[in-house]
Amino acid sequence: MAMTNQAPTRPNASALALYGHPFSSYTQKVLIALYENHTPFDFRVFGPDTPQHAAEWLRRWPLRKFPLLVDGARDVAETSIIIEYLQLRHPGPVRLLPADAMDALDVRFLDRFFDLHVMNVVQHAVNGALTGDAVKRRDGLVFAEEKLTWAYAWLEQHLVGRTWSSGADFTLADCAAAPSLFYADWTHRISDAYPLLRAYRARLLARPSFARAVEEARSFRPLFPLGAPDRD
Repeated sequence: MAMTNQAPTRPNASALALYGHPFSSYTQKVLIALYENHTPFDFRVFGPDTPQHAAEWLRRWPLRKFPLLVDGARDVAETSIIIEYLQLRHPGPVRLLPADAMDALDVRFLDRFFDLHVMNVVQHAVNGALTGDAVKRRDGLVFAEEKLTWAYAWLEQHLVGRTWSSGADFTLADCAAAPSLFYADWTHRISDAYPLLRAYRARLLARPSFARAVEEARSFRPLFPLGAPDRD
């Protein structure tokens, strides 16, 4: 059965549908953007009771990557593009990409940083663990620990004087950072050597949009093959 977002509707808002899963980091990235602006949408969750959602998703996007946003006759793939599309076609009070072109470039860079150098690294470790092969699990974790340590060190310096990843405002980059750092800390704990990064992750967890996404996915934590801590 489809899960329907209960956010308040806006007049003349188009019917949006999001295909994905609440425990998916990249689905959460888009959910944060939708929740930030109370954008109405239908959440078409993949699961054993909803095979029609997976079938329709694959028909629309055979590359087998989710989430996928459907806006009427238009299909929008790739999380960063989805969030930019939402700002263009379904804007709300929270502007997730700055109007200034250079500021927007900084936000896009940080968005790519979190996706490529944090979340994709976590996924590498998760994939190794999902094989059930002890050697691949170990190698995946060794790789992730090295790469994440580099990312944590860079972020610790970058966050000096910043509330959010690009400054004072919550942006697209923070939509990417929240699930990335959430799962990264489970994979390779952010140590006390990075107090600014730990505090930033805590702020992200306290943000209502991400707190909602985390709570909606809580029952799926046993699916995480590297352990799902109860501390968050």
